[in-house]
Amino acid sequence: MDVKKVALLVGALVIAVVTAIMAKNMFAGAGADQANAAPVVPAGPKVLVARKALPVGTIIDAESLAFQAWPKELVQNAYYTEGAPEADVQKLLGTVVRNPITAGQPLTKGTLVGPNDRGFLAAALGPGMRAVTVPVNDSGGNAGFIFPGDRVDMVLTQDVAGGGDGPPLKVSETIIRNLRVLATDQRFDSKDEEGKTVVKKFNTVTLEATPRIAEKIMVAQSLGTLNLSLRSIADNTAELERAVASGEVKVPAGTNPAEERQMLLAVANRPADNNTTYVTGGDVSRFQRRSVPAKTKDAAEAAGDQMTKFASAFGRAITGKDTEGADGGASVSGPSVRVARGNKVTVVPVGAR
Repeated sequence: MDVKKVALLVGALVIAVVTAIMAKNMFAGAGADQANAAPVVPAGPKVLVARKALPVGTIIDAESLAFQAWPKELVQNAYYTEGAPEADVQKLLGTVVRNPITAGQPLTKGTLVGPNDRGFLAAALGPGMRAVTVPVNDSGGNAGFIFPGDRVDMVLTQDVAGGGDGPPLKVSETIIRNLRVLATDQRFDSKDEEGKTVVKKFNTVTLEATPRIAEKIMVAQSLGTLNLSLRSIADNTAELERAVASGEVKVPAGTNPAEERQMLLAVANRPADNNTTYVTGGDVSRFQRRSVPAKTKDAAEAAGDQMTKFASAFGRAITGKDTEGADGGASVSGPSVRVARGNKVTVVPVGAR
């Protein structure tokens, strides 16, 4: 091979390698300059905003609020600005939203109601809902582990005596599901002054219910013992999916995703008194009953005699004399029909002609 051609080929390779290295260093330097660009520092103070949508009646917790930088020219005196005494998030925990707040919207000083403010409990209630208080004991209140904002089921335990002999029927029934806890005793939050969760026993629980369910709770208190069963957070989603699949919840055509989500959340958060379940003593122990004690034969016959005496007395009160049988004699024994013709009452045996 010619020496000149070899020299030209080697020179071309050297030039190509040098060019590639220079191009790599040039692009790498440009990328480094862009990555090291100075971050934009927002101008203006930080104000308290909602981290998520907060509908009316929402109890504020640590996940509801956060401070966010806000343009200085748009800051208003009604906003909670960082560093102000009234903007302490720990002091705002447990307050209730009076007006609806969208995600990212700054909070104003008139949108929250504190536990010591007038109308606090009314603000905590959703539209069309009522507050009802029920007494509980240590076991019925889950030993103090039920906090405001939790969801519970109400279980009624009672003895049904019936009309016969023997022990009464013992039955436990879940009468209402998905009740929201508003307060325990007179506490509207579960935090202490340091913001830590405090487990405390209580004697009463205030619940949110519809007017009809509130009436049922009042009657249930006179029937037996009420206990509260704490619900899982995932239960609402599962029940909502079941309601949608069964056709109980229908979404109108043309509804946008935001309206659909709001409607489904409203349905999922409402208490329900249908699809109740129950357990009798016989389901728990073989030595307990499964049905209400029935009347004995003697008791049934005594009740029949009482009805016969009552019918005779009623007939005498109307006619002024004893009723007669079909043949004008004594009253007929056995099944019979009483026929009144004017002031005369005739007893006709069933099957007689």
